[in-house]
Amino acid sequence: MANSEDGAAPEALLARVPSLAGTPRVVTALPGGLTNKNFKVTTPDGVYVARLFSDGGELLGIDREREYQNSVIAAAAGVGAPVIEYRPQERVLVLGFVEGRTLTNADVAQPGMLERVARVCARLHGAGRFAGDFDMFEVQAAYLATTRRLGLAIPAGYGELQQAFAAARAALAVRAEGTVPCNNDLLAANLIDAGDRIWLIDYEYSGNNDPCFELGNIAGECGLDADALAALVTAYYGRPRRSRIARAQLFNLVSRYGWTLWGAIQHGTSQLDFDFWSWGMERFEAAAAGFTSPGFGRLLSDVQCQD
Repeated sequence: MANSEDGAAPEALLARVPSLAGTPRVVTALPGGLTNKNFKVTTPDGVYVARLFSDGGELLGIDREREYQNSVIAAAAGVGAPVIEYRPQERVLVLGFVEGRTLTNADVAQPGMLERVARVCARLHGAGRFAGDFDMFEVQAAYLATTRRLGLAIPAGYGELQQAFAAARAALAVRAEGTVPCNNDLLAANLIDAGDRIWLIDYEYSGNNDPCFELGNIAGECGLDADALAALVTAYYGRPRRSRIARAQLFNLVSRYGWTLWGAIQHGTSQLDFDFWSWGMERFEAAAAGFTSPGFGRLLSDVQCQD
């Protein structure tokens, strides 16, 4: 006896998940989600988000057990939604629904918001170690192998930038300072402003990583310009640090180059009505512009400097 709005989750599934089985319940489809379907489920016992996992996650390196474990750690740190129930046999993760405003790219770029985002990232990065690591250089290699194995199209000229990608990897290794728990997928839609705090949601790609990858990836996913990224890094470290700003800028390019292949894999395999090719090309073109720009050599130098 559910009142379903805008596309109900399968009723049989809801009935098998104890935290969602209460009636009467209202089920509302939530926007977004390219590798899962998300539903807000309101029952007499509470308000929840049910994440229903889609097929094909293994091609993208998604580990649902890791997602669950890291969601628990993020929740304990006070930055992730409460984890209510994990039902791997039903392919569903149930989270507490967090009230707040989903941010936009324009929101994230505001000076005051950049400082708040830096603070919440620092809080996540100070949490207990995550299950597993996330290294975009290894992820990119796995994605590239998948495209070749499946015979999938990738953007023309992609391979010509592999040398620059390798140069970035070598430069970033010089002054690496270890890894911390990172979300690794903080597009604006994964930032929820509740007024007194910002929630970080969606831990599909979470893993221990360089903190500057997190900051650079935020810039790429939220469309931040170089000045805004510098402000984000400065707020994160508490002072201007040329090497860390360069580090985040390089990781911005590295992330875009790697995520390009995520788009190529989805374009060739997903059944969703979404333009994954254009999504990937947008990232490829940004990576290509950065890797071939006159300033790329300066970034390689700056990231190796002590400040």
